Amino acid sequence: MNYWKEHASLRAVLIALFFLAGLALVIHGWTMTGRLSGLGLMIVGVILLLSALMIYNKPFEGGKGPGL
Repeated sequence: MNYWKEHASLRAVLIALFFLAGLALVIHGWTMTGRLSGLGLMIVGVILLLSALMIYNKPFEGGKGPGL
């Protein structure tokens, strides 16, 4: 049973939510020039963007594909 392949709509909603929230945090943190809290917001935004990428790639891992 592959949870992420069976629940494609949930996966799409989570990817969109993480992507938009991450992008908003990165842009808002970028506007806070010279503040340490801006850097923190940007780091959290990058983590959310990487989480969206991880959720996107989950259904494709472990399959039979070209190896390196």
